[in-house]
Amino acid sequence: MSTNTHFELLAKIGYAARGIVFVLVAGLALFSGFADQKADTKSALAALLDQPFGRVWVALIGIGLLGFVVWRIAQSFGDSDGHGNSGKAIVIRAALFGSAITYLGLAAYALGHAVSAGGGEASGEKGLAQWIMSQPFGPYLAIAVGLGFVGGGAVTATKGITRRFEKYLRLPKDKNITSWLCVYGLVSRGIVFAVTGILFTYAGFRVDPDQAGSMSDALQWLRQLPFGSLVYVVVAAGLAAFGVYNLVEARYRIVRGPSLSDIKRDGKAAVSALKRL
Repeated sequence: MSTNTHFELLAKIGYAARGIVFVLVAGLALFSGFADQKADTKSALAALLDQPFGRVWVALIGIGLLGFVVWRIAQSFGDSDGHGNSGKAIVIRAALFGSAITYLGLAAYALGHAVSAGGGEASGEKGLAQWIMSQPFGPYLAIAVGLGFVGGGAVTATKGITRRFEKYLRLPKDKNITSWLCVYGLVSRGIVFAVTGILFTYAGFRVDPDQAGSMSDALQWLRQLPFGSLVYVVVAAGLAAFGVYNLVEARYRIVRGPSLSDIKRDGKAAVSALKRL
């Protein structure tokens, strides 16, 4: 089996796992309108544990997310999507690496809870905020991270609005409805991502990590807006669409797996470019 085939398998299994997680998150978000239930990725996995064969499903999702982590690393250090080494490209590839770290944590959470009934509660965004604020210049770092989330949300929404994602997919010509569903999902994910960043930035200004919010907190914040209940339902349903978008990527994503020498070469180039910034 070629290197590219290995990466394609890992990437597509990873996209499928992420898609399932976000469909579960959307289900929790919509259900939380009738019950007091948090709607974020870890809560979705915890809810799945209570179902028949729950540990098996959560373990499979955890393994799939590890494949997604490997693919994200290939995208960042191996430049599998061909972004290049410009300043803008380095920022994109750094964000992809940040995504790898995020999903590595989620994969560890899933596998840990699949193996043992306890596993402990993950600290999430508030725990991250506490750690950042304990560092030198912590509040400023928290504000920077929050602004990064806001920027990431804007990029994600723009990726949907401009339909830029289509250049990475081999969608059949009769799949226009699928494409619009992907747009809806990306815009919704971008909104939630940006609101999470706003809460994180606010926590930095207040020097209070408890003000940092998770995906669930971001959805609840949207609920407080004018016509908030409608906005909440539309965005929560959009997270299901984002899950579908990932399942579409699992089927139609163009995957170009780099060789080990490519990863080493592009990794050195990325480090050199970062030093020049």
